[in-house]
Amino acid sequence: MIASVAGKVAAIAPDGAVIEVGGVGVLTHCTPGTLATLRIGEEARLATSLVVREESLTLYGFAGDDERAVFELLQTASGVGPKLALAMLAVHTPNALRVAVASADLKALTQVPGIGQKGAQRIVLELKDRLGTPEEVVNAALNGERRMAAWREQVHSGLVGLGYSGKDADEAVAAVAPAADADLAAGRAPQIASLLKAALRALSTR
Repeated sequence: MIASVAGKVAAIAPDGAVIEVGGVGVLTHCTPGTLATLRIGEEARLATSLVVREESLTLYGFAGDDERAVFELLQTASGVGPKLALAMLAVHTPNALRVAVASADLKALTQVPGIGQKGAQRIVLELKDRLGTPEEVVNAALNGERRMAAWREQVHSGLVGLGYSGKDADEAVAAVAPAADADLAAGRAPQIASLLKAALRALSTR
């Protein structure tokens, strides 16, 4: 498999570009977004995927490895060949496709020429657990973890600063955790001052 090509851009067409590699002009079919990053006469590197057919060898080029990986995964769905996979990436970014498939957004998928309602349903069914987790979901989880860690650290530090031992502070943080978790679940930032007062009350009633 040809995993990438690198060299000077010799030509750009509406559906692809020619990259000079070791004196050979290599035609790579690309999305409009990838073509927009290329300039004739300048050096470029494209992640590539070679599609082998009995009558042809066709090279597809991408701005990055993630786009290529999604291109190849899309073709594992029934009825999706390289041309349709490339069309999907011309309309949607890799992450937008992940979001559309994960949320069964058939309207977004049918925006791609060549994909009808039934085709969109089939793509969702076959690829829902294979394209990966959308960045929005990952970022939301990371932000939630950061907010959780932040309130714990602030309440714990506040208690230690007031003279309580680390063990006492741990127990008090555990006592007020349900209230903080409820705030996070509702999309609210935990109020540190309120949590600290509740933690102090928990310590005073031991």
